[in-house]
Amino acid sequence: MLDSHCHLNDDGLFEKRAEIIERAKEAGVSLMLCVGWDLESSKRAVQIAHEFDCVYAAVGFHPENLENISDEALEEIKEIAKDDKVVAIGEIGLDYHWFKEQKDHDNQNVWFIKQIELANEINLPLSIHARDASEDTYTILKEHPVKAGCVLHCYSGSTEMLKRFADLGCYFGFDGPITYKNAIEPKENVKNCPIDRILTETDSPYLSPVPYRGKQNEPKNIKEILETMAELRSVSKKDMENAVENNFKRLFHYK
Repeated sequence: MLDSHCHLNDDGLFEKRAEIIERAKEAGVSLMLCVGWDLESSKRAVQIAHEFDCVYAAVGFHPENLENISDEALEEIKEIAKDDKVVAIGEIGLDYHWFKEQKDHDNQNVWFIKQIELANEINLPLSIHARDASEDTYTILKEHPVKAGCVLHCYSGSTEMLKRFADLGCYFGFDGPITYKNAIEPKENVKNCPIDRILTETDSPYLSPVPYRGKQNEPKNIKEILETMAELRSVSKKDMENAVENNFKRLFHYK
């Protein structure tokens, strides 16, 4: 099993990272991708990746964390991204849930495109955050094609949009919400996602799956997400594991 999107660099997990990673390994999680959201969290993600063989890093600026972004800061991200343990640029993208004003949307669009261009320049895939912004995310990806692939982290769009994104070659990460009883659309998205584009994530320390909902999430809880995914698709847990592993290796060029 693997967790293709977690935040071991979050203050709530960082000091306990060794025991959290050990619990994940005991649960059968063999790989974790630790994802940054700004310059400092990206540096911390790389630090953790070098401390633990089973951890890799993604670096970039999240749309909620653009207050300190600049061309100089992006140049630093580019240098960090040359590290052997960095396998993606992320978490980048658009968030219109918390940001309602057009000027904020315009600013997010500018930096999303700049980070796509950075990823294309150094041939890394993207981990994309798209919340209440599916149409603009789609438009940008269509107008600025990614060279090395991308995953829509914690996919929350419609099934119709999933099919459109799939036509662009996107992968899709699914998290704790697919285990929630009334999460109808997330469950439908798991069923309709192409088997060669599906990934398991925890987004730790957020979005804990049932039966840990309300508690701090950890990579060890990927088991519940994987089992729910296998059940929704009517396949064995082993077949689901193999599909996710192959997809991870293909997208993140992992050997």
